[in-house]
Amino acid sequence: MEPAIKLKPGVSKWDVRQKVWDYMEANNLANFPRPVHHRIPNFKGAAQAARNLPNLQEFKNARIIKVNPDKPQENVRLLTLEARKTLLVPTPRLRTGLFNKIIPPPGASKEVVRVCSTAQGVKDFSVPIGLDANIHVDLVVVGSVAVSDKGWRIGKGEGFADLEYAMMVSMGAVDENTVVVTTVHDCQLLDIPEELMDNHDLTVDYILTPTRVIKTNCSCSKPQGIIWSKVDSEMMEKIPILKSLQFRERKAGKDVALKDEMHTEKKELHSLLDQRMSSGKGGSAIKVKTNTMEMARNTEASEEQIESSCQKQLNAPTRVTAVYMGNLPRSLRVSELKNILREHNAVPLRLSWQGAQHRVFLDYKDEVTAGEAVTSLTGLSISGNIIKVELAKSQRGNRSKHQNTEKNKQPII
Repeated sequence: MEPAIKLKPGVSKWDVRQKVWDYMEANNLANFPRPVHHRIPNFKGAAQAARNLPNLQEFKNARIIKVNPDKPQENVRLLTLEARKTLLVPTPRLRTGLFNKIIPPPGASKEVVRVCSTAQGVKDFSVPIGLDANIHVDLVVVGSVAVSDKGWRIGKGEGFADLEYAMMVSMGAVDENTVVVTTVHDCQLLDIPEELMDNHDLTVDYILTPTRVIKTNCSCSKPQGIIWSKVDSEMMEKIPILKSLQFRERKAGKDVALKDEMHTEKKELHSLLDQRMSSGKGGSAIKVKTNTMEMARNTEASEEQIESSCQKQLNAPTRVTAVYMGNLPRSLRVSELKNILREHNAVPLRLSWQGAQHRVFLDYKDEVTAGEAVTSLTGLSISGNIIKVELAKSQRGNRSKHQNTEKNKQPII
């Protein structure tokens, strides 16, 4: 079956989302809440798609099933409860924990069970599940904005489904036998380019639509745990449970350095090497650097390896460098741009938004990082606009000294 939505070469994840949202709105393919933009669409036919789930042998065999809390998967949650399976639902935006267990009251009527499957029911009939809970999730159901028959999945851009799965890996709640299913409208089936996928992206094993059941036979591995180098301090504050998982993995001897901590470590190594060069006490300084590296990264390395690493880092430029992005669509929002930057591994230290002029300035920690961002973003198209991307030297005179600078928010791993 030919996809209803055709993708052009060079599209970004954001382009894919925008095309799906626009198509579903233009063709009236969604129910409340509308518009579907920036949501997991509550597609028409969601109930029919959900009814395919009990026919899967993996559902029949499952004891514990985790389902996302979005409206289009409400019928999946209802069918799970009606089949007397244990239903887990993620805590909204992971603010107070990982997930809750839905427990209908004893002797609950069909209507009460239905209420338990709704967003209100999740609040009224659930108990939190702690990290120490000895559970194994047999089946995971997630929502999607777009998905391909190869198993590639694109969500709404906040990264929570990927993060939830990675966190379950860290707490031992899922393994290679855990099956991942998504329910979508037929129009949400697209030929997603494999190059858009990253190692933190969750793939799916089954796609259920109102008319089809697709087994993807996806050969790519699912997230193997939290990628701490993609997590920053702001994200740790927003999702407190990450601190507990980080503590556990640090005790287990894993590298849990955060993105911004690794940047700080580089600055410390520069300082230590400067001390060595000015004092002439090479052996002492190397010893200090060795201890610093061992404490920060829990790795073993020879003095020569550390010295070489420090020299390379010392030679790297450290001056903040700006990147200019122009010809931005009038409708583009700051939050949408941040998602696009994250998808292209081009997250800046901060950004200066100049939406009225259809441009933005991105500050990176050095020229090397800025150059990598330019390379990654070159050729980017957003809502049909080819974005102009270049180092901001030639644009520096146009940049207002009084422009508000917004700290980047990156909820992804």
